[in-house]
Amino acid sequence: MIDAPIISVEDLSRKFQRPPVLAERLLHMVFNSKLPPVVNAVIDMDLTIAHNEVMGLVGESGCGKSTLGRMISGILPPTKGQVVYEGTDVSDLSSADKLAYTLAVQMVFQDPYASLNPRQKIGDMIAEPLQVHGITTSRAETIARVDQVLDEVGLDPDYKSRFPHQFSGGQRQRIGIARALAVNPKFLVCDEPIAALDVSIQAQVINLFMDLRDNHGFTYLFISHDLSVVRHIADRIAIMYLGRLVELAPTHELFAEPAHPYTQALLGEIPSIKRRRRKFQAVKGELPSPLDPPPGCTFHPRCSHARSRCKEEAPVLRTIGPERQCACHLINKI
Repeated sequence: MIDAPIISVEDLSRKFQRPPVLAERLLHMVFNSKLPPVVNAVIDMDLTIAHNEVMGLVGESGCGKSTLGRMISGILPPTKGQVVYEGTDVSDLSSADKLAYTLAVQMVFQDPYASLNPRQKIGDMIAEPLQVHGITTSRAETIARVDQVLDEVGLDPDYKSRFPHQFSGGQRQRIGIARALAVNPKFLVCDEPIAALDVSIQAQVINLFMDLRDNHGFTYLFISHDLSVVRHIADRIAIMYLGRLVELAPTHELFAEPAHPYTQALLGEIPSIKRRRRKFQAVKGELPSPLDPPPGCTFHPRCSHARSRCKEEAPVLRTIGPERQCACHLINKI
């Protein structure tokens, strides 16, 4: 048994800023004008994911979920903090260990048509990493591995000579999953992998992820904006709001007794036959711009429980129970 978690992030942050053009630099030097604004996409994130665990990551569009997933998978470098893989900071890994980490942590993207090369046959795109990294040593072995992963995701191996445009949305997502599986990963970052699919296909893809976990012991970071979807697959759920983690809890506890007002608002608007006469109402207000976030608790403009302290002081994430954390000044008063 491995004691260290498979992935943990410590004080992880990511900022984005457009490089200033020459005119902006000159104006800044002469008149001290403002440079392009900074977007704090992820702020001081601490999160630990155990082996064979499914961690759900939920929040509205623009809250930093995908940015966090890309940092964990190595696509984006963090501005600050560290990603730790099986007890070792990724930045301290040797070249060989860094390659092993890159192969072990794979990403499944939201839009499979955008992430698949339209000019490449699906068999070739699945085979490419096998050949580049020397995972297979012969053409026959490569073809056998391609056939194996296609069959595992529910596609006919004979489809490997087709192009992405010849498949439906659900089939293309299965191709994206097969491509990730080909290199024998341990950890999958699933960035809203069912958001663009029909509801009936969503259920099939979720079942596929659950079957793969049972068969291979995969660990998932499952990113979504829909709590009702994450409920069926996640062991724990992390709630993000405007770049920060605001609540973390086991799935059954979060649904039974949500602590943060934002989590309560999200859960309150999940469609249910028990509330079929209730008129739907979205979470109050608009998500503030990350270019100019509100002071104090960033959720306070939309929170019906907000007090003066909430408008001035940002709450810290603190432990409120076994395996439970929440960032709210009013946690004992709501």
